[in-house]
Amino acid sequence: MIRLFRDPVSISHWWLEAYVKPGMVVVDATAGNGHDTLFLAQLVGPKGKVFAFDIQPAALAATGQRLRQHGLADRVELIAAGHEHLDHYVREAIHAVVFNLGYLPGGDKTIITRPETTLQALQRGMELLVPGGLIVLTVYTGHPGGGEEWESLKEFILRLPREEWDVVQSTFLNRSPSAPFNVGLQKIGHDSGGGAF
Repeated sequence: MIRLFRDPVSISHWWLEAYVKPGMVVVDATAGNGHDTLFLAQLVGPKGKVFAFDIQPAALAATGQRLRQHGLADRVELIAAGHEHLDHYVREAIHAVVFNLGYLPGGDKTIITRPETTLQALQRGMELLVPGGLIVLTVYTGHPGGGEEWESLKEFILRLPREEWDVVQSTFLNRSPSAPFNVGLQKIGHDSGGGAF
């Protein structure tokens, strides 16, 4: 049996796989241990490009090692900077951005994504996104600071004009209220091809 809804990361990958094609340019705004970065590198193929951001050297080292193990390091640029500086490093149009918020699994739990920088990164990604492009967030509210981050993001997202953005939230109804969940945003445009969801 394939569990389609096992966890929010699986759901985010399902959404990304539905949209991201070989040759696309994508961003992993929170590289972490490299699972999303590797997945994106596989999707974009040898002619595509992944920009992966993280502020923690341990995260970038783990991501780089994972990519080398799979022979995919050449299609990824690892960037030691906060994702709020996305537009300083990415100068081209992008097709997708993925955020896995919270803290680095297995790392220092006091180093977390923050409302102000995550919101800036989201806005920068939205500006660079092509029509039809996709942004996927995996949101964690069960740790200190996580709830405040989501409230800040939600306030911004709820104001997005419906004629310009499709926004969906995927939650687990039979799990804890603090269980992680997904938010997907798709930029509406003439090239959207009917949408990813």
